[in-house]
Amino acid sequence: MGGFFGVVSKVNCREDLYYGTDYHSHLGVMRGGLAVRNGKGFTRSIHDIRTTQFRSKFEGEIDSFVGNAGIGVISDFEDQPLIVASHLGTFAIVTVGRVINLQELAQELFTKSRVQFSEMSQEGVNPTELVAMLIGMRDSFVEGIAYAQEKIQGSCSMLVLTDKGTIYAARDRFGRTPVVLGCKDGAVAVTMESCSLPNLGYELTRDMGPGEIVSLTPDGVEQCRAPGEEMAICGFMWVYFGYPSSIYEGRNVEAVRYRCGEELAKHDVGIKTDIVGGVPDSGVGHALGYARATGIPYARPFVKYTPTWPRSYIPAAKTDRKLVARMKLIPITELIHGKSIIFCDDSIVRGTQLKAQAGRLYEGGAREVHMRIACPPILYGCRFLNFSRSSSEMDLFTRKIIWEIDGAAADVQSYVDPDGEKNQTMVERIQKRIGLTSLKYQRVNDLCRAIGLPPEKVCTYCWTGMDISCKYGCQGCAAKSCAGRQ
Repeated sequence: MGGFFGVVSKVNCREDLYYGTDYHSHLGVMRGGLAVRNGKGFTRSIHDIRTTQFRSKFEGEIDSFVGNAGIGVISDFEDQPLIVASHLGTFAIVTVGRVINLQELAQELFTKSRVQFSEMSQEGVNPTELVAMLIGMRDSFVEGIAYAQEKIQGSCSMLVLTDKGTIYAARDRFGRTPVVLGCKDGAVAVTMESCSLPNLGYELTRDMGPGEIVSLTPDGVEQCRAPGEEMAICGFMWVYFGYPSSIYEGRNVEAVRYRCGEELAKHDVGIKTDIVGGVPDSGVGHALGYARATGIPYARPFVKYTPTWPRSYIPAAKTDRKLVARMKLIPITELIHGKSIIFCDDSIVRGTQLKAQAGRLYEGGAREVHMRIACPPILYGCRFLNFSRSSSEMDLFTRKIIWEIDGAAADVQSYVDPDGEKNQTMVERIQKRIGLTSLKYQRVNDLCRAIGLPPEKVCTYCWTGMDISCKYGCQGCAAKSCAGRQ
């Protein structure tokens, strides 16, 4: 998915930029990049961090990053930050999100403006360069950023560092990713993960609103464009992506996970097992909440070896994902043998990892394995944040089961209702395929209640096929009955 950090300071910002960017390493392991501005121009560096952690890649050159303003990024695919020369001046830019209409916008720029692209990525045109070109189509940075946000289908939050040392920060127009502001004496920071702020001495001041644009200088923050009223922040930020100490929209990630577990427990009244466990790391918070609500003791039947293994959803190859999933989780047989276990996890995407984990519990002598999933079944591939590396929706475990039940012409929407026959048939088949004693998923309304936001403020597209942007042309809305298709 990726994440960014920016800082403007009255003194050298080098250390804050370095450590602040590093606090986003859990969001991706492909590329890391830093750029600072000083009196001599821009200093920039980009490294491949797939096999080596961000800090170790940059520690040998960090002393060269001298400047009072800087931006950093952990990126999904493309190289960033980019340094761009334009009629607005030279600027550095980083983006996070996904541009669904990337090729269409590139072709429009080719045809109408004769623009040339030089930064190519795995998807062809580098999305960050395309955004930079769109910004250059207008007479100011604020107008250009607003124009880019309006043209982009999908999502795009960004930081722009100008040659005058000002940072412009913009949150996606529907607020799909969080962007928060922090301050300390003589410095202002903008970040996706608020967990990057306290250890650097910053106080979290506020969330930016959907579509809001601000400018940052060492003297403070100025609003350049007011936020919109509609928001669809990704619910997965709390379920899985977010770091436990981070706060989005005033809701702490770990506290939400506890409440998710409590919501799951409401549908398990009277269940009797020996222990509750969670798949590390994100599943632990859900399991602790479940244990707190039921009184069933919490235990750790799996522990994670953290020093060298990344998140297992990140590798593109199935064999690599299986290797990471197996090697990083170490079973504790003494806590497993002869036990009936409720096991909490954040989600089921492809199902291969969960099946392997359940198998290892049975190998360790578990008597029963009851799985509780902290989000609803994932029925649609994410169109906004690249949270999965699947090349097709048919990689989703749910889609494979649906295809088995109804074939290629299946109405996926008929599987959304958790009380519907189709949904229950699908869940039963998933349970049997993985080899579980029982399987239950979270419900959308229960998840939103745990988050503490109204359902209309949370993006639930991957679970429901419904998206707020459908009223702007049905961009990605799968529901035939949505308002945008009337």
